[in-house]
Amino acid sequence: MKILRMFGGIAVASMLAFGLAACGDGNPSGSNGDGSGSSVVTSPSIKVEKGTVKDSRDGKVYKTIKIGTQTWMAENLNYAYTGVKYNYGSYTSDSTSWCYENKASNCDKFGRLYTWSAVMDSVAKFYVNARTMCGYGKTCTPNSPHRGICPEGWHVPTNEEYSTLYTYIGGSSTAGPLLKSTSGWAGSGNGSDKYGFSVLPAGRRLDSGLFGGERSYAGLWSATEDLSYYAWCQYFHYHHDLDGANQYGSNKYIGQSLRCLKD
Repeated sequence: MKILRMFGGIAVASMLAFGLAACGDGNPSGSNGDGSGSSVVTSPSIKVEKGTVKDSRDGKVYKTIKIGTQTWMAENLNYAYTGVKYNYGSYTSDSTSWCYENKASNCDKFGRLYTWSAVMDSVAKFYVNARTMCGYGKTCTPNSPHRGICPEGWHVPTNEEYSTLYTYIGGSSTAGPLLKSTSGWAGSGNGSDKYGFSVLPAGRRLDSGLFGGERSYAGLWSATEDLSYYAWCQYFHYHHDLDGANQYGSNKYIGQSLRCLKD
């Protein structure tokens, strides 16, 4: 597994230009829980169980997938979080979650893009005792599991929990095609989506307010901090390190996708 760290919006944008790495509801009560899922045996040792979960905050329903002992959202979170004032350099915004290119249709397609501070719910919008002030230039020690902006009963996965997922399916060096969606990626970047995890090329939002990487890049935040300006991210690309799922330290102010993991 490659460990990378990116050093800012300009560097990220430059690398994107060269195509390189930077980084149904089964519960009628409406509360959070898995739906009546189905099972698929993908190998003698891995049983996959499919289901759904409803986010009681906005009513959105997400597909879920159980791989080994872990139950993941099989879609990127699409909760419209606006709890933290974003201010970096000359750019300010009253939101720390965005649709790609600010088009609502892209939120429906890819889910939303979040800064790490938003992912961690630094202002404790949902759980007052979880106030961490995790953000750009701040070092924090979040609770584990850390709910962040995930629905109740779910949490922001750590780097280690992603590593466990990769181990279940044979290791990070071959995880890319197994976890990526079967369509939407540029070039020869589509995956087999063998386990139904369906990583989408949702791109990212840079600190300048520009968007890039649609069809070529997916970055999934983790709850694991890497110094005061960086946090760990899972990186998938359409070409560079095609077969791998890499973990790297990403600037906290970059807007990227989030998958939630069941407690």
